[in-house]
Amino acid sequence: MLGAYSPAVSREDASASLGRRTWMRKFRFHLAALVAILALVGAACANGTTTSAATGSAGNGVCASVDTTGTDALAAICKAGAIRVATDQKYKPQSWYDVKDNQWKGFDVDVANEIATRLGVRAQLQNQDWEVITAGSWNNRWDVSVGSMTDTVPREKLFEFTPAYYYTPAGIAVYSTNTSIQDLSTDLDGKKICVGASTTYEDYLKKTLVLGAGAPKFDFVIDNPQIITFTTDTDALDNLALGDGVRCDAAMTATPTIAQYVTDSGGKVKQVGDPLYFEPLCIAFDKKDPVSNTSLVTAVSKIVQDMHADGTLSSLSEKWYKTDLTTSSASG
Repeated sequence: MLGAYSPAVSREDASASLGRRTWMRKFRFHLAALVAILALVGAACANGTTTSAATGSAGNGVCASVDTTGTDALAAICKAGAIRVATDQKYKPQSWYDVKDNQWKGFDVDVANEIATRLGVRAQLQNQDWEVITAGSWNNRWDVSVGSMTDTVPREKLFEFTPAYYYTPAGIAVYSTNTSIQDLSTDLDGKKICVGASTTYEDYLKKTLVLGAGAPKFDFVIDNPQIITFTTDTDALDNLALGDGVRCDAAMTATPTIAQYVTDSGGKVKQVGDPLYFEPLCIAFDKKDPVSNTSLVTAVSKIVQDMHADGTLSSLSEKWYKTDLTTSSASG
């Protein structure tokens, strides 16, 4: 019985075939590696973790005189050449991540970068949910929160605070065509009000807000609101912008955030009434940090005081808010 016919294969053909197979294996390997790298980059971008442009080095600023062989938080930051800053990428104009040019922007971003410069390091900005930041117990995932955090009595159990770096007014926004909400002391009673979760605005509506010592006094003027919470203040405004009463009758947040949203949304919402209260906003440090952050708190507190004294904070406030919100007199 004749065997199956097999054409003769030359040594050159076999060598070429082997070369093609080897090339394909290498191609597939490099392609898989590229896909893995892109996936990691995508995950980092989704988390909003970026390092700002180098604005300092351990040879300058506070770090110039810090013993980097130490075991506390400040020594670790100076040794690493970067301070890890938690903030919100959807809190315009305080902080946001501009996907068009892949940059963090905003008042808090500029403040964080200036603090890093004066320390002598870079600011490594990390997007984190506000509920996660304000829960405390950061477990050394970041060093500091520069995110317009209000000093409240309950939060003082979780955080060390610097002196206030500015004071923000809390306001009410309604849909652009709404005419029924004008007097905040009566017209919001029982209404659906959208707010960011774990914010002082939510606490205010629950009548549980207790600001830290020295904060301007205020009154609770809204009774029995239907509180609807969202991950961020911007999400709350987005839901208000769906229409008058569609998801909520009003939204509560910082008045600069309302003003920015009015511009960005093409006037879908508007602010009504005067500010309900003014709150002192501070830079926060985790009291449960696994390493001592006492020297870091002291250093950053001194930097905040210096930025007040030399006008840096006033200039940044004018840049982003068109007014100076850096003194308690801004609250009247």
